[in-house]
Amino acid sequence: VQLQASGGGLVQAGDSLRLSCAASGRTFSSYSMGWFRQAPGKEREFVATISRSGITTYYADSVRGRFTISRDNAKNTVYLQMNSLKPEDTAVYYCAARSGDYSGSDRLYGYWGQGTLVTVSS
Repeated sequence: VQLQASGGGLVQAGDSLRLSCAASGRTFSSYSMGWFRQAPGKEREFVATISRSGITTYYADSVRGRFTISRDNAKNTVYLQMNSLKPEDTAVYYCAARSGDYSGSDRLYGYWGQGTLVTVSS
């Protein structure tokens, strides 16, 4: 599966942004999806994950209540709605896919998008 992330940009603290990740290739609905991010000088970290059906989601504590992951299997797309953005949310955001159950561990994801930069100014 090939992944293409988009939707990043420069916003102010408190603003909202929606990231999209379009998938092509094999059946999208057979993959659990995740969003990860990497801030400058830091290691990549888990943000959110969603099950293949879209019924189950899980979030990092730092974004729970502000971010929402969703998917549209008919459109082969996963989304990350980000509200109440903070400067510490600044990072390159990556979408990832795995054929197993949803997970917060980046080591378990075999397919990655190219990343989209989100910059939140204070």
